[in-house]
Order: sequence, then C-alpha cells, then structure tokens
Amino acid sequence: MKQATIIIVIAALALAGLSCGLTVDIPVDRITTGPTRTDEINIPAPDADEIDLILSFGAGDFKLDSGAADALVSGTARYNVDDFKPEITVEGNQVRLESGELKIEGIPRINDDVENEWDLELGDQVINLEINSGAYKGDFDLGDLSLKSLKVSDGAADVRLKFSQPNRIEMDSLSYQTGASNVRLTDLANANFASMVFRSGAGNYTLDFSGELQPDAEVDIKSGISQVTLIVPEGFSAQVIFEGGLTNVETHGAWQKSGGDYLLEGSGPVLTISVDMGAGNLILRTTPQ
Repeated sequence: MKQATIIIVIAALALAGLSCGLTVDIPVDRITTGPTRTDEINIPAPDADEIDLILSFGAGDFKLDSGAADALVSGTARYNVDDFKPEITVEGNQVRLESGELKIEGIPRINDDVENEWDLELGDQVINLEINSGAYKGDFDLGDLSLKSLKVSDGAADVRLKFSQPNRIEMDSLSYQTGASNVRLTDLANANFASMVFRSGAGNYTLDFSGELQPDAEVDIKSGISQVTLIVPEGFSAQVIFEGGLTNVETHGAWQKSGGDYLLEGSGPVLTISVDMGAGNLILRTTPQ
C-alpha cells in the first residue's frame, strides 16, 4: 500500500501553515502489523424482493465478481492489522459489509507491509449495490448479476470495472464518483442501464460502452482536469454533447462533428453522452487503443 495520499495531505497542511506564518505539528502514527489473518465471508441473502448491499472498503486490494452459490456474498478478507477486521450488519433488506476503521490518532503512516485484501463473489439476487472505498486498487467484474442499481464512490483509486456478461435485469441507474484516480470501465453496454452519472477529479478515465446496448441510455459526465476516453463501437447510434472551454477533443474512427456535438451513425438503441470538462483531453474512439 502506498503513501502518496498521505504525503499529499501532509504537504497541503504544511503549505497552509507556511502561508499563515505558523508552525504546524502533525501527529503521525505508524500502523502496527501482526500476523496475517484470513476471514471467511458468507452472508445469507435476506428474504426480500430487493436487497440493498453496501460494501465499504478502506485502503488495499478489492476484488469482486459474480458466482456466490446459495449466498448473497461469499469470499475471503485477508488482513494483518486487527482494525481492518470486517464487520457485517443486517437490518431488514439492508446488508452492510464494512472494513474496520483504524483506531489511531493523527495521520496513519502506511507502508508496504500492511495487508488488506477482499476477494468476494456476489449471488444472483436482485441487488441495489453500493461500493464505498478510499485509496485502493479495485478489480470488479459485475457481469451476470441482477443489479437494480449501482453506485460507486471512491477516493484516490486504481480501478478496473467491467460487465463481461449482460446484467440480468434493467438497471435503473449507474453512478460512479471518484477523486484523483485511474479508472477504466469496460463493456458498459452490458450493464443494461437507463441512465449513468460519472463524476471525477483529476485523473485518467476510460469509459468503454462495448457490449449489448438494450434500452436507450443517457450518460452524464463531469470531470476536472483530466483525460477522458470514450469508446463506442461502430454500429451504435451515439451522440456526444460536449461543453469545455479548455479541453482538446480528439476523434478516431467513424465519429463525425456536427456543430458542437459529435455523432456516430448506427442503428438500434440510442446512446446520448453529455460531457462537461474544465480542462484536459477528451478522446472519442470506436475501438480500444
């Protein structure tokens, strides 16, 4: 696990102190590691038509896939800091799986000796899935699930999320909000969503809409100083509505500019993407690079 986020926080506080002519003493605690433990996770599904599942993960490595047999969530949690022990809470149709919080004062000093890894699978129940994470590395394959909605919120992250197979039901909404991150979302058409919202800070982001687009879909993207790559396969009917004063737009493939918009001619359901960027690069492709 890296110290980049912590270094940024310390630097920001130090600069603030210098600008005010003050000396800032920042308490920094080193995280104490112990023997590595592996907890088996097996959460039965509540008896409900829809289940609200909230997965809250701090820092580390998080892998998520389909395939849980006779359970809502199954898998393992591996950690060597006692405070990271996962906690499970069930209230009615709401299920929470949370990584324990560090019980220290000041800013944690995290080094590569710290381990915190989740390797989980989800069942085929109808799920409203919410994923909340901090500075972490994520590898998610959410294909072949029954997701009614999906909401992802993370901090400084390196995430690969895909829908390798179609979502079994129509997804009402898909939301992804991140800070300064490197995020790649692929096979998004397989998510079977009606509307999608993507919010990001500085970083590098790829949204690949390959797959099988079923209903007409709308996507709303707002990003800070970043590079955003949109991939829509040829044969799709798509429109990108763009706003951004200091953003360079680069097109590849069959994309055509029409006024301030960019069009891809095709048949079937229509994909409409609104993009609002403060500055950076917007790249439109029909195939991955």
